[in-house]
Amino acid sequence: MPLEKISFIDSLESLKIVNEFLAPYGLSVFKIVIILALYLFIYFIRKVLFDVIESYISKIKSLNKYAKDILRSIRKLLEVMFIVINIELTLYVYNDFSTLNNYGIYFNMLYAFLITFIVYTTVNTIANIKLKEISVDDKKIKNEVINVSIKLINVLIWIIGALVVLHLAGVKLTAVVSGLGIGALAVALASKDSLANFFGTLSILFTDVFSQGDWIEVDGNQGTVVEIGLRVTKLRTFDNALIAIPNAVLANKDVKNWNKRSLGRRIKMHVGVKYDSKREDLQKAISEIYNMLDKHPGIATVNTKYSYEQSNRKTRAIVSIDDEEGIKKTLLVYLDEFGSSSINILIYCFSKSVKWQEWLEVKQDVMFKIMEILEKNSLEFAFPSLSVYHENGLDLPSTK
Repeated sequence: MPLEKISFIDSLESLKIVNEFLAPYGLSVFKIVIILALYLFIYFIRKVLFDVIESYISKIKSLNKYAKDILRSIRKLLEVMFIVINIELTLYVYNDFSTLNNYGIYFNMLYAFLITFIVYTTVNTIANIKLKEISVDDKKIKNEVINVSIKLINVLIWIIGALVVLHLAGVKLTAVVSGLGIGALAVALASKDSLANFFGTLSILFTDVFSQGDWIEVDGNQGTVVEIGLRVTKLRTFDNALIAIPNAVLANKDVKNWNKRSLGRRIKMHVGVKYDSKREDLQKAISEIYNMLDKHPGIATVNTKYSYEQSNRKTRAIVSIDDEEGIKKTLLVYLDEFGSSSINILIYCFSKSVKWQEWLEVKQDVMFKIMEILEKNSLEFAFPSLSVYHENGLDLPSTK
């Protein structure tokens, strides 16, 4: 219905007193009716608009399975946009249905900001869903590469959004863009540490020294890699502290990665027996310890089967496939040295599992079996001791 046909409301004699009361405030019954009608219209159109947006997103093949999650994440932003639209229309009606030249720019800037925020939220919602879909065992795409890529995309989204807002504010973008060259040089010189950290991030990602979730040790600090960011890498230490190491520092330090092991976690120990042990008993005990380890289900030996991941290994000359894959099967049991107070047997082997708890369980079982073997062969553990000898004829005080 045209506005002229319902504007007669203000001319009704019964509403004359009300209009006289509202006039000093720039209002009338007609304006209030229009404002209320707009509020009701926008309120009821929200549900329809949400369904339309969901239907539109569902038609896009690459986004159809994310439609509900995307709509859930941007619902509040869309509601804020409806409120802003409502406010602008209210001011439009209040201003006698004329454009607000003074406030139009600010509303356009606000719309640009909200749209940027919606795009940012949508991209991150899709990214989070994608991260959950990626299997932990899938090494084709590294989580940290995705994280860094998302951060770069987010920065790009906000830069574009800021440029649009500036354009709507009346700023000449040509002057801004031309000034970016000199500004970028000045920023680069002033923030060389930040640039070094960024290139350190690229170095970490491309060299594949460690990944998120790996247990690493660097500069005396060790823990699990929580996140590889644009500037720092975060480590969660085993005493539950969080350490942030700049990527520029990390890229130039010696990093020990304990997770780059596929088969074999070292068990190394020296077992000291007394000097009065018999040679035959020692030889028999050494042989039995070796046989025990060779047959132990938790110890890696030359007979342990392992399936090499050929697809993950790049085409290049390597010295040892086992070293490349992180596989150790060494098993050594030898009489090693004559110590100051014991005869030492070297035991050097690797558990099949590289997990700490399983490694401890295997190591404990091996130690109990070694004790059993020593007891069976009449061998005793040595402990630090000191023997005192005296020459014949030397008078010693008698003990009472």
